[in-house]
Order: sequence, then C-alpha cells, then structure tokens
Amino acid sequence: MAETSHSMATQICNQIATIFTKPTTTPPPLDLLVDQISTTSAQKGRIFVYGVGREGLMLKALCMRLAHLGLSVYCVFDMTTPPIGPTDLLIASAGPGGFSTVDAICKVAKSNGALVLLLTAQPESGSSVEYATVVAHVPAQTMADDHQVGHVDESRPLLPMGSLYEGVLFVLFEMVVFKLADILGQTPEAVRARHTNLE
Repeated sequence: MAETSHSMATQICNQIATIFTKPTTTPPPLDLLVDQISTTSAQKGRIFVYGVGREGLMLKALCMRLAHLGLSVYCVFDMTTPPIGPTDLLIASAGPGGFSTVDAICKVAKSNGALVLLLTAQPESGSSVEYATVVAHVPAQTMADDHQVGHVDESRPLLPMGSLYEGVLFVLFEMVVFKLADILGQTPEAVRARHTNLE
C-alpha cells in the first residue's frame, strides 16, 4: 500500500529531528554558527558562503536570509563577491568530508586571514578539515556513508544519498536565522523590508 504524503512527510521530519539529538565531536553546530556570525558582524566583517550541489543551495538560502538580517554576505562565485580578508568569515560545507573545490576555496580564504567555518558529517577524516579554523559536526548521512544504495533486499530510503544532511542544513540554518534576529535586534518588519522587490 502506498504511503500517504502526511506519513512520508512525518518520517522525513522525524529523521531530520533525530540528527539534532545525536552527540557531536564539536560544540553544537547551532551554537558555533550563531557565535561566529554574530562575532563577525560585531567586528564589521563580511560573511561568505560556499558549498557544492544541494549543500550549496542550502548555503545560498542561508545567504539570502543573512542579507535580510542586514549582514554583509556573499555567495562565492557571484560576480559581485569581493575579496576575502581578515575579520571575514567563510562558511563552507563538505558533508562527505571533502571536495576539491571546497578544499581550494577554504585554503585561499584561510591564507588571506579569514576565519573558515566548515560544516561536515566527517570531521575526523575529511580533507576539507585541514583548511578549517572551526569545524561544525553535522552527524547526518551523506554520500560518504549511504550504504543502502544498491541493496535490492532493503527498502528504498526516503532520504537517499546526502538528502538527510541537506535537509538538516536547511533546518539548522532556519534556527540560526531565528536566533540571530534576536541577537542583532532585527524585527520582522526590518527583515521583510530588505527582501527584494524585483520579482
């Protein structure tokens, strides 16, 4: 019997919620992100974000909301992205532990004096960790440990490959924005006023 959309949605939301109860090898990602972003803002620094694939899309969504909070924030590779430097913060994601582009961008940011906050599910073995100043452990399934793919005797997962990690990033970033709005003293009206009207 086919599952209902409500049942599937509940299962997906429950899978995402359980990640926030798992122990991490670092301070909680929520605390690290809020602390680093608010510190960067207080120092008049800028925030840069980068990730590949669907992780990158989650970071672009965070970038949009940080702009709505009044922060100076940029997506790496946008044509208007300025050079990174001291007092700036790069938030990068490498769920499976490393990507050649993430490694290279983190290395350049760090060599220019910026703080690099890396989000990853593989904090012990990933190549990108080498270039991070701060590591935020997000203990969710990614392509690095998606062992169900190809096993015909097991049921097809609702969240295959890195979907769980990416879903967790979306929820995590919404919590970050909520907490930052209080810290930065941003009212809902002020946030809405910064939303684009060119739509």
